[in-house]
Amino acid sequence: MSEQSLPSLTAVRSVLSRNRLRIAFIAVILLSAAALATSASEDGLSTATEADVPNAPETDNHTVITESGRAGTITAYTPDGEVMYYNNTRTKYFDVDPTEDDPLTVEYTATDTIHSAGPTCSDPPCSRNVLERVDLETGEVEVLYERYDYKETAGEWHDATRINDTHVAIADIVADQVFVVNTETEVVDWLWDAQSDFPVEEGGPYPEDWAHINDVEYIEEGEHEGRIMASLRNQDQVVFLDPEEGLVDDWTLGSENDYDVQYEQHNPDYIPESQGGPAIVVADSEQGRVQEFQREDGEWNRTWQWADEQIQWPRDADRLPNGNTLIADSHGNRVIEVNEEGEIVWEVGSTLPYEAERLETGAESEGGQSAAELGLESRTADDDGGDSDDGFGFNPLEYPGNLLEELLPHRIHNGLLFATPIWMGSTEFAAVGIALLVGVTWAALEVRWQLRDAGIRFRLPFYRRDG
Repeated sequence: MSEQSLPSLTAVRSVLSRNRLRIAFIAVILLSAAALATSASEDGLSTATEADVPNAPETDNHTVITESGRAGTITAYTPDGEVMYYNNTRTKYFDVDPTEDDPLTVEYTATDTIHSAGPTCSDPPCSRNVLERVDLETGEVEVLYERYDYKETAGEWHDATRINDTHVAIADIVADQVFVVNTETEVVDWLWDAQSDFPVEEGGPYPEDWAHINDVEYIEEGEHEGRIMASLRNQDQVVFLDPEEGLVDDWTLGSENDYDVQYEQHNPDYIPESQGGPAIVVADSEQGRVQEFQREDGEWNRTWQWADEQIQWPRDADRLPNGNTLIADSHGNRVIEVNEEGEIVWEVGSTLPYEAERLETGAESEGGQSAAELGLESRTADDDGGDSDDGFGFNPLEYPGNLLEELLPHRIHNGLLFATPIWMGSTEFAAVGIALLVGVTWAALEVRWQLRDAGIRFRLPFYRRDG
């Protein structure tokens, strides 16, 4: 064999270096895939069927939980923690409240997604929004009011509040309105349009998802008796509406993009003067906390907040008569009850809880007192002292996962959590990101190596000459 036919030492080293890199790339991708497979197999939480729903710990009263995504469900638990009612007929379930005469009969808002064109949907997907009543003991369901809407994204009714036997106020995300309807005649007797008081240049994209009015509450006593409190999520504001005068300007909580107060909140509850208010307990969703504001000297002052290491996008918080707070932690995949010392005393898993209601205690925070009245002390995630150990003592993806969560805007991180399976979290996103980065790098190097072997070189249009 001639010397020219023997591969050069440089070529041999090049092949060996390339193969080492290929082995390293394969190893990283396989380790990332293994981490994802482990997470997927370990998380057994599901509410897709009644048989999958986990039992709850014992408590004194019945509990109802709604879910608005992944598996749209409404589930009721008995005080001993057994499932007494389950329904997943609708695509999404939102607000739920007990009726005045029977705490085991509840009313809720729900949405069906319509995927096929027809008389009620010319351009799918569309929505059918309903206000329904169900007897949890018999399972009998009654549609009280319904409306077909032209879109599915931002096309739901997230909340309704009963005013009297015939009238209900509804938070209409579709039209950015709050309206009061007589459910017997289906006549809308009163309507407030957010455009009458807020510029369309602020908030979310107009008209796709501008105000996102996700909550209404009829106030039955105190200074605001007869008024309606509403949550404009995309304006970061909770407002008070007078049936005669409209927006009560000087009582608004929060302002556009003032995230020190709240950031895209959900389900504010009004606590009246008789219970230590005026106060508002609210889920500060995008900042991963529950907080309360007290009205003092013509201003809203934060008097309490709660968070732990796990809480992620809470969307409901109710102050109970015993002083505890019931919280629906949507991306924490749980419903928890926190006592006056800030400790979790009751918890049940849920894939994407929207609202939780403790029956026989009044609707939402109706039977609870304000944080100021109770003397509650705040607790933040820094106070939690949680242990993120995964059971093996070391998780190489924990640091990049935490870094990714810090770097990503909170809305994008929550959007990823909303769109991905329940077992996906920051470490799993890090595994996917690392695998994609390694894959792209590997592909780019392979292309470069092939071009170099073919004798193709690329030079910059300018270079430095010495001398």
